[in-house]
Amino acid sequence: MQNVMFCALSLSLIPKRSLGTVPPCPRDSAVPRLLFPALYSLVFLLGLALNSLACWAFCHIPSTSTFIIYLKNIVAADLVMTLMLPLKIVTDAGLAPWQLRAAVCRFSAVLFYAAMYISIVLLGLVALDRFLKIVRPFGRFWVQKPSSAKILACLVWLFFLALSLPNAVLSDRAATPLTVRKCASLKSPLGLRWHEAVNYVCQFIFWTVLLLMLLFYTVIAKKVYESYVRTQRKGDGGEKRIKGKVFIVFTVFFSCFAPFHFSRVPYTLSQTSAHMECRLRSRLFVAKESTLWLAATNVCADPLIYLLLCKPFVRRVLHRGLPGAAETNTKTELDTKKLSWTHLGQPETNTKTELETH
Repeated sequence: MQNVMFCALSLSLIPKRSLGTVPPCPRDSAVPRLLFPALYSLVFLLGLALNSLACWAFCHIPSTSTFIIYLKNIVAADLVMTLMLPLKIVTDAGLAPWQLRAAVCRFSAVLFYAAMYISIVLLGLVALDRFLKIVRPFGRFWVQKPSSAKILACLVWLFFLALSLPNAVLSDRAATPLTVRKCASLKSPLGLRWHEAVNYVCQFIFWTVLLLMLLFYTVIAKKVYESYVRTQRKGDGGEKRIKGKVFIVFTVFFSCFAPFHFSRVPYTLSQTSAHMECRLRSRLFVAKESTLWLAATNVCADPLIYLLLCKPFVRRVLHRGLPGAAETNTKTELDTKKLSWTHLGQPETNTKTELETH
């Protein structure tokens, strides 16, 4: 099968000793060559348009809050993911020469996954930021300072780029039309071991971020419910809409990334086990590729977060042609202050903070 699977993490994690023991399993190439390139093309076109607009908007928004800083870095990570998609499209469609397939294995797939996990961690930091804004609206933890957010964002980028660089460097075996069919065939024994370790690290990071987000949003849900009970007595329907927006970060995170990580474990086992039926292995491959596409749709889903939670972004995009429009709305980007004050039973007046002017 000529399809180069865009998974420098999953396929390449197969240890060298197992590559020769797993019997070959022919796969129907119709789905990878026809359906997935079409689906990825839609993601690329929509993601490029949305993230280009987001990049333009955030370039005109000052980095004066932790929330804005994290969102700007998510836009950058999403742009990297988006720009790597055309190479996957042409290789999955069987239109690329084998030399380009080698470049996909060595470079673009590595960058795609590095950017994806950068986005995962940054979404976790956004969830932490929202959690602190609600439970400690006037707290002064070091992580609530813009300077700290910039440092954390830089560390996230440096960590995953450093973690991924050996995956490119250690894919140093000679590329041939045969070896480029599987990215693992281009890796040295050390490269295979390193990639296996990276796979475990990334799995640990995802599940840790997911568990922390569940903890954060359990607490947030409790406070939202308590606030909802209070506002029910006032009959404020607008408050209900505000509180529902709080959960968009977790919804996007879970919908895009959880299915892929659920499928990766059985798929990896299918690649290393010689006793699994060929039909089941083929189905797991399709499941993995389908959930990988779903993970890629995150580049289109993240703009929903900007639109629903970031008031400066909405003002810049929707009212950019109106003079002085950027200064007319002084709400916070998430309305978390209103939620926090309602929960505390305090009046909503005079609740402006440094966030409200950003």
